[in-house]
Amino acid sequence: MSQDNPDEEEFITIRVQDPRLQNEGSWASYVDYKIFLHTNSKAFTAKTSCVRRRYREFDWLRKRLQKNSGLVPVPALPGKLPFLVGNNDDFIERRRQGLQQFLEQIVQNMVLLSDSQLHLFLQSQLPLSEIEACVLGHRPYTATEAILNYAMSNQGWTQEENPSR
Repeated sequence: MSQDNPDEEEFITIRVQDPRLQNEGSWASYVDYKIFLHTNSKAFTAKTSCVRRRYREFDWLRKRLQKNSGLVPVPALPGKLPFLVGNNDDFIERRRQGLQQFLEQIVQNMVLLSDSQLHLFLQSQLPLSEIEACVLGHRPYTATEAILNYAMSNQGWTQEENPSR
């Protein structure tokens, strides 16, 4: 695959993978997921990024996109079931697949793709409150600067597990 080829078709590869149970054994336990993004799209600041997000953060993103997108429908998230006692790998895997489909559908919609909150969600590890503050101009950095800073910190650069290419 050649770089900088003007005839090359744009692609956005997004993977939700590696679910991990955090705070295991406590009432505050939750599962988070690695979001790996690789693209040559001009819409994205960093061409490769990797962040971890939990379901609650996906829910926040969906609500913000819905608020900002006007009449453009935002895809649904997989259902939210109460965290069941014990190990529920099937539920976690279904949710992982649903979260990946959610993100794949979002990045195919130009209106949703233009939302800077989406880019900060996918390409920085900023907490949600910081994403909101940055988008509102309440931080000394822009969304692009936050993404580039994260990318250059090397935290945002990780090889994809089980690449499909």
